[in-house]
Parts: sequence; C-alpha cells; structure tokens
Amino acid sequence: MDYASKTCAPCQPGTPPMDAAAVDAALGTLGGWEAREARTRIYRQYRFKDFAEAMRFVNALAEVAEAEGHHPDFAVHWNTVDVTLWTHKAGGLTENDFIVAAKLDRLPAAAAARR
Repeated sequence: MDYASKTCAPCQPGTPPMDAAAVDAALGTLGGWEAREARTRIYRQYRFKDFAEAMRFVNALAEVAEAEGHHPDFAVHWNTVDVTLWTHKAGGLTENDFIVAAKLDRLPAAAAARR
C-alpha cells in the first residue's frame, strides 16, 4: 500500500488501534521503521550531516504534521532526529501513523538536496 498517497482521517475517541498482524503488514511497506511498546508505537531515527540539516528536516516534519493533523513526538540531537508515532485517541497505532511515517520518509532526501 502506498501510504504516502493517502491523507490522514480524523480519529474519534474509541477508534480501535491496529492489531499486531496489521501493524506488521503496514511496517512491511516502510523502510527503517520499527514497532515498539508491544506494537503500540512506531519509531525511526533519521541521520543528517549536521545540526542545521536536522533542523531543516524538523521544520519539514512540522509542515507534514500540520497538513495531516497528526503530530509525532520527536527529539533533536546534533545530527539525528528520533521520531515516534502513535494515535493517542486509539491508544496505539492507526493507519494515520503509517501515512505520516511514509510522508516523512520522503523528506530526508529533499532536506539533503537543499545543502
């Protein structure tokens, strides 16, 4: 499935999280992401040449998150950005998490090209 071509749908309280099999299948469409916390979160670390490039990625990440209405947790280090996604209202992972992950995966190459 091409998650990057999809758009996040608003979640309502009570939205069920994906089960483990669905999480594993969705992870198979992404590269570099791993399931964490009993498959209730997905995580990826992005590496850059320096802090400025990492911050360009964070700014692009913020634009994606706002456009999708789905906001990851992230931590910025000198040349890395750690990203964790999950759907709070569902208490686990939903399709929205994989949509945002797929869209973020398109950003590092774009950020690096702006050097």
